[in-house]
Amino acid sequence: MNETPLVSVLMAIYNCEDTLEEAVDCICNQTYKNWELIMYDDCSSDNTYELAVKIAEKDKRIKVFRNEKNMTLAPTLNKCLKKAKGEYTARMDGDDICDSTRFEKEVDILNKYSEYAIVSCCMNLYDEKGIYGRVNYKEEPQKKDFASGSPICHAGCMMRKSVLEELCGYSNSPKVERIEDYDLWIRLYEAGYKAYNIQEYLYSMRNDRNAIKRKKYKFRITEYRLKKDMCKKFGLSAKYRIQSYKPLILGLVPSPVYKMLQKKRYKG
Repeated sequence: MNETPLVSVLMAIYNCEDTLEEAVDCICNQTYKNWELIMYDDCSSDNTYELAVKIAEKDKRIKVFRNEKNMTLAPTLNKCLKKAKGEYTARMDGDDICDSTRFEKEVDILNKYSEYAIVSCCMNLYDEKGIYGRVNYKEEPQKKDFASGSPICHAGCMMRKSVLEELCGYSNSPKVERIEDYDLWIRLYEAGYKAYNIQEYLYSMRNDRNAIKRKKYKFRITEYRLKKDMCKKFGLSAKYRIQSYKPLILGLVPSPVYKMLQKKRYKG
């Protein structure tokens, strides 16, 4: 395999003019240099698109496109995928940052271990005051690990493009709205592929520590149905199927309790 395969970074951008430049700088400053960045603006109402165009003028590896109408995340990422020329596709959000060695380490795993279709990492949570929490992911997720939630950091992942195309990209179905990545990982494992999580905090998600929000209950129902279906597909036992109800239960607990549980979960 080519030692330096082209990496196509898929970035759907929307109303992130205040953070976009910092996010792109993280890509430009990667120790791994053979990449292209595909930014697709989803009809931002601020100056995100204009800023993206200005940024692209400084580096020919950066391409900028714009939707004619707002399409949400999954369809926009699929449009990015159609433009991608790389052997590998990486994700990055326009309001986050990542370690300068992230691409190098992820490419190294995909180059060395053909059994993995996707590689990701652990994740920091941060705001203007700095890192306040961490999200850990199991090194080699098994099917049973999907019962408790998505076992792969989506925004910090890198994937073999051929596999992503084989799976027809992200689903646009309303049945998996807001959990398109979770659905993708389930389909990936259902097809016989595996993932690997680097046990380092190479990605940092911008998230206000004081703004812990509940999902709308309709999205909790969506997650419950996906989990229930996943347990059936993977042949998981009753103790795992019970976890399908967790999103529904969390949606009913009092707000102070919910906030306490969330803070405990992400405590660094």
